[in-house]
Amino acid sequence: MPISCRLCGGSAILKRPKTGDALCKECFFAAFEAEIHQTIVDTELFKRGERVAVGASGGKDSTVLAYVMKLLNERHDYGLDIVLLSVDEGITGYRDDSLETVKRNQMQYDLPLKIVSYEELYGWTMDAIVRQIGLKSNCTFCGVFRRQALDRGAILVKADKIVTGHNADDIAETVIMNVLRGDVARLRRCTAITTGADGALPRCKPFKYTYEKEIVMYAYFKKLDYFSTECIYSPNAYRGHARTYLKDLEKIRPSSIIDIIHSGESLSIKKDVKMPTQGTCHRCGYISSRPLCKACVLLEGLNRGLPKLGIGKEHKERKKLALFEAQRLKQDEPAKNTSASLEKSASSTCPSCTCKPGISTVPQSVDF
Repeated sequence: MPISCRLCGGSAILKRPKTGDALCKECFFAAFEAEIHQTIVDTELFKRGERVAVGASGGKDSTVLAYVMKLLNERHDYGLDIVLLSVDEGITGYRDDSLETVKRNQMQYDLPLKIVSYEELYGWTMDAIVRQIGLKSNCTFCGVFRRQALDRGAILVKADKIVTGHNADDIAETVIMNVLRGDVARLRRCTAITTGADGALPRCKPFKYTYEKEIVMYAYFKKLDYFSTECIYSPNAYRGHARTYLKDLEKIRPSSIIDIIHSGESLSIKKDVKMPTQGTCHRCGYISSRPLCKACVLLEGLNRGLPKLGIGKEHKERKKLALFEAQRLKQDEPAKNTSASLEKSASSTCPSCTCKPGISTVPQSVDF
């Protein structure tokens, strides 16, 4: 016996993972888009006239995000100037193929596209990093470099905000990971729909309450063009274990994903827990809670043949590096403000490094 659509009474073709409602295709599209629009409105994610950079990887999340952002911007007159921003990590057989998808999306959605690469920014590709560090800690390097690369790319296109395709599953996984690590300081912050609101480049997550399964269903029924292959270097990532655990929970209780997010939102952080204070890296000018940002530490290790310099427990060479930077801090004046410092790092070259003009300001080595 055919199942009727809960909203229009027509023939249902799917059951929403999030609510369990049986819906027809058109009603599913309407419900999916309406929920994202409501999230944007309720949380006041954007202001009219803002230039918004959509982090585009070619995968399902970012492809649907770019499509829906353009659709809602036109339908509800947000008044946003949307641009696609991609990062080429330098992974042969994976990122080069996914970027072809992004380029097709650019033409399909008629949106400008900017691509920045690890090789241009840091002088390293992920392929080269993996050859030196191996597969055990490679995701640490990629995560740190990718986050900074998105910010630098956003500065180059003069964006006011970055939007990413992080969905409800991603956020719930992060909550679980922070619980397992005992990272109290990041536990509540990881559920925020906007991060870095006090800085030069806030990041927004319009898909915060959107299930991954529904994003896949939307992309499938809309026949969107996206790249579905997983990163060849990610099988050993710690997040994978949290993802497996979350999927097992979801089978038993579909609301587990949203329940975990709400738990993170409602946590009361103890007063004696010190929260990181946002500042700028003394070396490259990028946003950092320490005098030397993680990217600079990791690059220092790669360039000096000490790839584990920024990984795991305190490394003796890292202590020397911290001491060296502390001495520099005493001699040099800190950047006047985060915005000016970031502008400088995106458009100038440090006299003591071999990086390319206009992109990176990270020195290649430090002598002790």
